[in-house]
Amino acid sequence: MKLILGFLCCVFVIHLNAQNIKAEADHLYVNGNFSKAIDAYKTLPNLDAVYDDIAKAYIAIGNYGEALNNYEKAIRANADDLLLQYEYAKLLARTKHYKDANQRFLNLIASDSLNPNYYYELGVVLEKQKDTTALQQFEKTFILDETHQKAIFKISKHHLIKRNFIEAHGYIDRGLESYENNVELISLKAQTYYHQDYYTHAVVWFNKLLDLGEKSEFIHEKLSLSYAQNSDYKDAIFHRKQALKYSPNDANAIFVIGAYYQSLSDFEMAEEYITKALLLKDLPLSDEYQRLGTIFNRQKKYDQAIKAFQKSLKEDPTNMMSEFFLLRTKDEYYADVDSKIKLYEQFIEKNTKSPFLGYAEGRLKELKEEKFLEGD
Repeated sequence: MKLILGFLCCVFVIHLNAQNIKAEADHLYVNGNFSKAIDAYKTLPNLDAVYDDIAKAYIAIGNYGEALNNYEKAIRANADDLLLQYEYAKLLARTKHYKDANQRFLNLIASDSLNPNYYYELGVVLEKQKDTTALQQFEKTFILDETHQKAIFKISKHHLIKRNFIEAHGYIDRGLESYENNVELISLKAQTYYHQDYYTHAVVWFNKLLDLGEKSEFIHEKLSLSYAQNSDYKDAIFHRKQALKYSPNDANAIFVIGAYYQSLSDFEMAEEYITKALLLKDLPLSDEYQRLGTIFNRQKKYDQAIKAFQKSLKEDPTNMMSEFFLLRTKDEYYADVDSKIKLYEQFIEKNTKSPFLGYAEGRLKELKEEKFLEGD
């Protein structure tokens, strides 16, 4: 009897100790001390219950490889846990394992065909795979959940691109019924009116974006153009100047401002801006655009950086630094490995005497190895 009681006491102490360790690990995780949380979780006698916690901690510190490994262990230990499988599938997609993610989401749909998020995430993966059936998955998501903002955005954007304006407005309006301040849908609404040439309506919706704190070169430029179409040149000038802050050496924008001043019969200001525009067009701006591109890169605005470096090369096609910066920026921005490989192959073929040739050859080798591993 004493032996039994002693054994039970030991079990109770071990269980209590495990609970304390788990609580401490959870506390470390909640407070952002992820590496120590991982170490604490790993000291527990039964890891089956915490593999998912370890995976989430690894995600938090950016170690996606270990996160995937721990999700796999968690799923083996808890095969019926659909939430675990869902999180694992999302991480596969996030780490560009699109084929595996695709299959995982299909399996989840087979297990629960009424979960709208499974269809949405599958649609996102198919989109990454350049599969046109992605739209069907977004539409299935919407059928199951007519308030699903992300699916509505995807469907609306598709119809806008296809110039199906009535359909685009219909989906956007449904989305705004449940979330009136969705800036992505408001932006699509404004763009849809703009492409329909309904400039008065476009102005209203672009201004809604500004009211919500959204500011960008695109918004101010489109507002300026919309106001100008309605002959509201003072507002057109104001917003074109706001847009100019993002690209201060945009000679075309400066010229347009001059033209707007001319329409207002303010010839002195018109002369000032048009003269400035012409001077800019006559001067080589390769170095200035290169500097702007590096600034965009520091902010991870890679699409804008690409445009800046392209302008730099247009000004001076022999600018090797801008050509290399453009290559590196596209490497960061593009997701498709094949596209990156092609870029480096073209660069190496074209620039046999470039001081960056050695780097390009090394990076090309890395990309080919990455593609080979993905193929496995």
